[in-house]
Amino acid sequence: MKKLQNKVVLVTGGAGFIGSHLCDELLKNKAKVIAVDNLLTGKLENLADAQKNENFQFIEGDVNDYNFLKSVFEKNKIDYVFHYAAVLGVKRVMEQPMLVVDDVVGIKNVLSLAKDFHVSKVIFSSSSEVYGTLNELPLKEDNNKELLYQTHSTSLYAIVKLIGEKLMKIYNDNYKVPTCSLRFFNVFGERQESSSYGFVVGVFIKQVLNNESPTIYGDGYQTRDFVYVKDNVKMAIKALLSDKTNGEVINIGLGSQTTILDLAQRIIRISGKNLKPVFVGERGYEIKYRSPDVSKMHKLLGEKLENNLDENLKRVYEYYAGK
Repeated sequence: MKKLQNKVVLVTGGAGFIGSHLCDELLKNKAKVIAVDNLLTGKLENLADAQKNENFQFIEGDVNDYNFLKSVFEKNKIDYVFHYAAVLGVKRVMEQPMLVVDDVVGIKNVLSLAKDFHVSKVIFSSSSEVYGTLNELPLKEDNNKELLYQTHSTSLYAIVKLIGEKLMKIYNDNYKVPTCSLRFFNVFGERQESSSYGFVVGVFIKQVLNNESPTIYGDGYQTRDFVYVKDNVKMAIKALLSDKTNGEVINIGLGSQTTILDLAQRIIRISGKNLKPVFVGERGYEIKYRSPDVSKMHKLLGEKLENNLDENLKRVYEYYAGK
């Protein structure tokens, strides 16, 4: 982590859930951090701690605006970029499917400027959604032929993430811009959106805090790999600082499966309330199973993540309870 001291790190989407935690961790390691966000889904309150640090700067703006982003690069000698700006949330993407397509422009802008201004490395936040309807578990990064076919049957969000990965690889191989794409599995933690546009852990916790039964779509036996946000951030920074990851695509997860029913029951148990999940109809677009192969992550980053799900869920529950 000493490599980060006095380095200038640009975090796009820095006011978002994961982006803001990333900013905090970079600042702890003595980096100089610039967060850029258009505040479509990001929130300034997520950066409350960061803004107390003299090495932090927030700039409101859209990475899809080339001239805006170019001005950020011109005014700051940027060493590293974490490109996390993106349209997020299943409900939001389903309601406005073409909105996510604009993210390709932001990816292009980041890479073009990283090349022109000699950035040392770019980390791209991809997603487990790129695996589409693949059922061969665990999900491996090298299933490229099957991946493209299966992804086309899922969502524009997944396709845009795949395009982003391909562009990162091209710039790494052909334009001397070191890059790495990280396929995030289900990240959860403090500051995550818990509205109907949010994600399952936050939604369940909010329902339980309101003395409502967690609402499960389908039978509850669909599985996800839940990664605590601070663990996700730790692995992302490791990926940034290792030359072994240059040009690579890496799953970031625990390598385990937790059913949605089990998740709901764990949160109820943490709350101590007498509640039971309620089941409603399946959502046709929802993927049934998600479990990553993390052997590549272990090999390149030298570490596996511990499965401390109950402990981390309790921490997040207490955070929401205190709001």
